[in-house]
Amino acid sequence: MAEKKFYLTTAIPYVNAEPHIGFALEIVQADALARWHRQLLEEEVWFLTGTDENSLKNVQSAEKEGVSVREFVTRTSQKYLELKEALNLSFDDFIRTTEPRHREGAEKLWQACDQAGKIYKKKYRGLYCVGCEAFLPEKELAEGKCPEHQKTPEVVEEENYFFRLSDYQKELEELIASDQLKIVPASRKNEILNFIRSGLEDFSISRSVARAKDWGIPVPGDNSQIMYVWFDALSNYITALDYATDGEKFKQYWPADLHVIGKGILRFHAAYWPAMLLAANLPLPQAIFVHDYITVEGQKISKSLGNSVDPFYAVAKYGTDAVRYYLLRYISPFTDSDFSFRHLEEIYNADLANSLGNTVSRVAKLCANADFGATTTNSTPGVEKAVTEALKSFNFPLALETIWQRLANLEKTLSIEKPWEKDTRQQRPLLEKYIQEILAIAYHLQPFLPTTAERIKHQFSQNPIQSESPLFPRLAKKDIEN
Repeated sequence: MAEKKFYLTTAIPYVNAEPHIGFALEIVQADALARWHRQLLEEEVWFLTGTDENSLKNVQSAEKEGVSVREFVTRTSQKYLELKEALNLSFDDFIRTTEPRHREGAEKLWQACDQAGKIYKKKYRGLYCVGCEAFLPEKELAEGKCPEHQKTPEVVEEENYFFRLSDYQKELEELIASDQLKIVPASRKNEILNFIRSGLEDFSISRSVARAKDWGIPVPGDNSQIMYVWFDALSNYITALDYATDGEKFKQYWPADLHVIGKGILRFHAAYWPAMLLAANLPLPQAIFVHDYITVEGQKISKSLGNSVDPFYAVAKYGTDAVRYYLLRYISPFTDSDFSFRHLEEIYNADLANSLGNTVSRVAKLCANADFGATTTNSTPGVEKAVTEALKSFNFPLALETIWQRLANLEKTLSIEKPWEKDTRQQRPLLEKYIQEILAIAYHLQPFLPTTAERIKHQFSQNPIQSESPLFPRLAKKDIEN
């Protein structure tokens, strides 16, 4: 067993709509990190994702379709599970918040917070955004609307349970400022520190059964109330590890080494969640990586705007590794980035078909013509420092840029040395060198383009090496997206 464990999670998306390219970005980023820690760093990895099924959004979507909520969330959750094959994901577990293990764990966390004296009941009136599933202070509204969802919140008045978040203001500030709870990038660390320093208020952690439409996890000991979806959902990171039964996975993997989330849910993960864990006397996660959004023509992807991009369609048309490559290399982790099929196609032909595919094909053909096979090529190369440093800071584009620079150097070497002009005896030491370099490139590609890396490794471990079909057949004009 590996000496060091690494437990990472994605956020769990609402299932009010099928997956779009924005969540595909998050889960591919997390998958690249999981594969890096598992394959290159040889750590004991546990990678979790899943679906948030207890939200009012899901209830409303089911009502629109005229089907039961359970039928609706089960069907849509399955689409998220199918991303595993479509995007070649390596997650170890998929948690649904309608599962018994989750319900039991969420109840246990509630009771722990209650026993610590951090839960109380009071009447409340506030502005509620269903999109955020949160009450919003008036000062955060933009022209009376939620800045995230561009909708006017509804006025809600009822008696709910509250969590004493205000008790943890100083402690949370110290934990985040000192990087004991590390928030990356620094801009998001500063954002959450400003939010905490502006004054933390206790927040409502339940809804009436009537307003929740009798969907969700009942509050322990009070069947008139349903747990607030965020209190319920955040607990998935421990309920999936059998926290309810104090299971072996919980003992082995908690605390999380990394939560991968989008910028819109920062405060829930960096303020609410750690406070809940502190109340329950549980260890805090080590780090939170916060990515920005994919946009389409400068606008955030939204079901209401009708600008969603279907990851299944993209994969069916361009292939899994092409989509993974585009998301990891050309979508910035730290700023909003526009997605365009035309750009993806340009990158496909330039980087994948021409640069990677053509170089691999040229060397393989040279080997085949010389009847040359793998000899000392099975040694594992060391992990390139520049790739490691890039991934430590979640800079996926820089990591891939480093690998492509190595590829460019090989292309340059080929053009200078012109091995095709030499006889077989002169070619052999050159081919040996090229093979070693191609295998090193494939080794570093494993976290990003796993199928491509495996194909290259298999091709160049043969004796003799054979010329095979292109890794990325060039897109013809007729294949280009209009």
